[in-house]
Amino acid sequence: MSSQILKKPIPYIALILAHLIWGANFVVAKITLQEFPPMSLAFLRFAFASLLLAPFFLAETKKVKIDKKDLPKLIAIGVFIIVLNITFFFEGIKRTTVIDASFLTLLIPMLSVLSGWWFLKEKVYLINLFGIALGFLGALIIVGLPQIITGTVSSQMILGNILIILASISWVVGATLSKKILNKYSFLVVTAVAFLVGTVVMFIPATSEYIQNPNWITQVTILGLLGLTFMTLLSSISAYFLFEWGLSKTSITTADLFQYIEPFAATILAVTILGERVSNLFLIGAALIAVGAYLGTLAKEAHHRHHKAHRV
Repeated sequence: MSSQILKKPIPYIALILAHLIWGANFVVAKITLQEFPPMSLAFLRFAFASLLLAPFFLAETKKVKIDKKDLPKLIAIGVFIIVLNITFFFEGIKRTTVIDASFLTLLIPMLSVLSGWWFLKEKVYLINLFGIALGFLGALIIVGLPQIITGTVSSQMILGNILIILASISWVVGATLSKKILNKYSFLVVTAVAFLVGTVVMFIPATSEYIQNPNWITQVTILGLLGLTFMTLLSSISAYFLFEWGLSKTSITTADLFQYIEPFAATILAVTILGERVSNLFLIGAALIAVGAYLGTLAKEAHHRHHKAHRV
């Protein structure tokens, strides 16, 4: 692969940039949530993202029309991968550390493999199950099982970590629902519909947040607006197209090697910007998750691709 990178470096640079953006998004989300109520931030993010994707979506639907009978499934996908996933993620990242959250999201491809095995009757190898077991053990360590046993537990952090895992589970349910629908429609169409569903559903809780505290708008600073812009333009739109373009020029297996950039980029930024600390227990848990994600998805390329699509 090294020779390919030297001959045609641009696709690999695109993949690296996409993962760096997604890694930074953990820190940006945590900072931005200090100024925006969670549902209001989600509503604005996906409202703007829907507007930006609209021209591409309309162009795509001229090639393939959306069948009305597919709308319930497309809406359900939007509910799981946008509404529930983002709600759990925002509520979780407020309570836990960026470092914990970024490594816990590596559970997604492993959960996707299990979902495909249980519900879609896909073949799973023994090495996959071994990797998944390692990953879950690492997740238990990061969530705080050792602290629970020793009585040095932070209830808010454990709740935050559990919410991050629930966000991952929500994504996997949506990804499982989308498997057959993606044979008929492109990722762009499914993503655009999901963004629109998120915008519509999140309008109600966002309105409720405004009624409860209408003054939050006046307290938003330039930093908060930059955070919203980053999550909309870079995380939801630019990184998506960078990844899809880079993937089209390489392969799923090759592109997957870059996924580990995310948690490490998030960790470096969290330590330098937020002052978070890396404990020995965390290092053990993170190593188990990283190894588990690799072994748990060997020869399971479809699940690697689903993992990439969740950075919305």
